[in-house]
Amino acid sequence: MFSVTDLPALNASLNALCTVLLVIAVMHVKAGRIEQHRRTMLMAFTTSVLFLVSYVAYHAQVGSKPFLGTGLIRTVYFAILIPHVILAAAVVPLALVTLRRGLRRDDARHRAIAKWTFPIWLFVSVTGVIVYLMLYWLPTS
Repeated sequence: MFSVTDLPALNASLNALCTVLLVIAVMHVKAGRIEQHRRTMLMAFTTSVLFLVSYVAYHAQVGSKPFLGTGLIRTVYFAILIPHVILAAAVVPLALVTLRRGLRRDDARHRAIAKWTFPIWLFVSVTGVIVYLMLYWLPTS
C-alpha cells in the first residue's frame, strides 16, 4: 500500500527522471532533432508538475523534516538547500515562459531564455535528489 511517507522517495525519483529527460532533450536539440526535443521537454515539464503536486501534498500533510546532521555536514546541507530553494522558485516562471516560447516556435526568444532556464532547472533537479538523500539516507550520528 502506498502512503504519504512514500512521497519523498517518489519526489526524488521524479527529480532524477527530470534530470535525465533534461539532458536527453538538450542532446536532441543539439543534434537538430527538434520534434524529439519538444516531446522530451514536455515529458520533463510533466515530470516536474507531478513532482510539485506530490511535494505540496506531502508537506501539506506532514510538514517539513528537519535536518539532524551536525557539524560540517550541516553546513554542506544548507549550502545545497538554500540555492536549491531559491532557484526552485525561480525555475517555475522560467520554465513556463521557455515552454510557451518553444511551443509557439518563437525560436530566437526560446533559445535566449532556455540558456538560463536549462542550467537552473538541471541544478534544481539534481540538488533535489541530493537534499532527499541527505534528509532520508544520511546517518545523523
